[in-house]
Amino acid sequence: MSDLIQLLPDNIANQIAAGEVIQRPASVVKELIENAVDAQSTKIELHIKDAGRTSIQVIDNGKGMSKMDARMCFERHATSKLKSADDLFNLTTKGFRGEAMASIAAIAHVDLETKIEANSVGTKVSIQGSKVTNQEPVVRPTGTSITVKNLFFNVPARRNFLKSDSAETKHIVEEFNRVALTHPEIAFKLTHNGNVVFDLQEANRRKRIVDLHGNAFNNKLVPVEEKTDIVSIAGFVGKPEFARKTRGEQYFFVNNRFFKDSYLHHAVSAAFENLIPPKTFPSYFLYLEVDPKTIDVNIHPTKTEIKFEDERSIYSILRSAVKLALGVHNIAPSLDFEHEPQFELPLSMKNAPLVEPQIKVDPSYNPFNVGKSSSSSSQTPSGDKNKWTNLQPNRSDWENFYEINTEKDKEVEQPLIPEEEVETNHSSHARSIQIHGKFLITQIKSGLLCINISRAKERILYDELMEQFIQCPITSQQLLFPVEIKCKDEEKKVWEENKVSIHRLGFSWSWNLKTMVLDGIPSFLTIDDVESCVLEMIHHLMYKEIDKGSIAHEMILTLAKTDSKHINYNLSQEEISHLINTLFLSNEHQYTPRGKKIMNSISVEEMNNWF
Repeated sequence: MSDLIQLLPDNIANQIAAGEVIQRPASVVKELIENAVDAQSTKIELHIKDAGRTSIQVIDNGKGMSKMDARMCFERHATSKLKSADDLFNLTTKGFRGEAMASIAAIAHVDLETKIEANSVGTKVSIQGSKVTNQEPVVRPTGTSITVKNLFFNVPARRNFLKSDSAETKHIVEEFNRVALTHPEIAFKLTHNGNVVFDLQEANRRKRIVDLHGNAFNNKLVPVEEKTDIVSIAGFVGKPEFARKTRGEQYFFVNNRFFKDSYLHHAVSAAFENLIPPKTFPSYFLYLEVDPKTIDVNIHPTKTEIKFEDERSIYSILRSAVKLALGVHNIAPSLDFEHEPQFELPLSMKNAPLVEPQIKVDPSYNPFNVGKSSSSSSQTPSGDKNKWTNLQPNRSDWENFYEINTEKDKEVEQPLIPEEEVETNHSSHARSIQIHGKFLITQIKSGLLCINISRAKERILYDELMEQFIQCPITSQQLLFPVEIKCKDEEKKVWEENKVSIHRLGFSWSWNLKTMVLDGIPSFLTIDDVESCVLEMIHHLMYKEIDKGSIAHEMILTLAKTDSKHINYNLSQEEISHLINTLFLSNEHQYTPRGKKIMNSISVEEMNNWF
């Protein structure tokens, strides 16, 4: 029997590794920029074309590589960052496994130019699919330039799974932001198809955050700082009033390395408890410093997950640090234990004499005396010596309490519930009851029908808007005072790409650099909901893969959902009946446009089983 197990060729092994390390163009950007940082660069440039599909180029002014290093860096597990196994527990660099360059070279065309300061000329190496096609001297300044072209040229299935250009560009910008936020001491530049997206100069952390997210962000930041033997925490959190409906600017860094951690995210969210509405997310840029020996960064191929040795203590310290920062800056209430425990009196009462409080009672009050006339119960305190009245119940006030005004009930429009669900001997007198302002309960033939008011309104409004949108643009109301919304470059781009559909929805706007100036909104939308609605629409356009034909559907869904949140908690019988009638006129009255149930029924048999 012949042997079955064989060693994989290097090109196949590199492609397998690339499947884990290089998932999309943003993965290439991450690895190349991190290598440039590890090379002690002070200036890094990133140039991409067609969202990285055509070309990704990273240029730095770091230490560069020798002729031998330029060739060796493309070998698997070749690295300058580790000398022994002990170094795994004392990492201070971004990369260390030596898989990135080999993985990139296995699935793309790569040109590397590099030079060290001691040499007069540099080296150029060209590789296609792990095969070196050329190596020659080149004249260039000290540092390294890497160009990656035709990504996934030999893995067409992976290339077909790439998202739209706007989605892939978004991921690239996110990876760029993560590294740029970690190293404000380095100047960064990002261009896309020749257009400058960011040109960041050396700065401090706060200035770097503002440069990346806009000048308006400067007033939203609250500094956080805490130093302990376990962890040192620095950075910023956003003020509660600027919390958003979608996850946005949320960054954790440990030892200058970006990472994700849901457990520590919960610590920050807990610090904002009772300060922000439910289902909103605060912004934070938090930098943690710990002993490298107490963390393990080698638990995930992309190195974005980290295991802490004392995670519980870090959770408590982080939560306390954020809560303290919010309290110190008068954003959250805090207790001052150093304050003198004395009453604070107005200055005008400083020298006033102390007066013993007096309790006044009615000596003639008899709780068992119920024979008073109704006239006495309607009296008010006057200037007589008792200054009290006997407030006794008046029998005439209760005589008509339980009387039913049947004439008024007959005038109320009755709910238009489907014939098969209506009990014939009850249909003319059935009334709907509103429960906790959220639900409607009405009687049907089989038992009771419960309707979710918010979801019913969402279905009704969606149907109305979709019908109107198809026929003509939705009515717009012009604003006397325009609403200004700060947007990022990618948010502005995706909004403008869909401006035709958005105009038909009733929005009109202009731009002041990165600020959207809304001067017209749909007539049914309130001013308070404009910003949250627009940001949610942008979120759907950026993060969800939406076909061109479904863009209007998604945006109308957002509008309907936004307006349906406003429930009249005291609906009259006319309003309740109109709501139910309109709902049952819809062909899809059972479910919302997002597929959530609007109503549910309870049979008489089920209710009998309760007792």
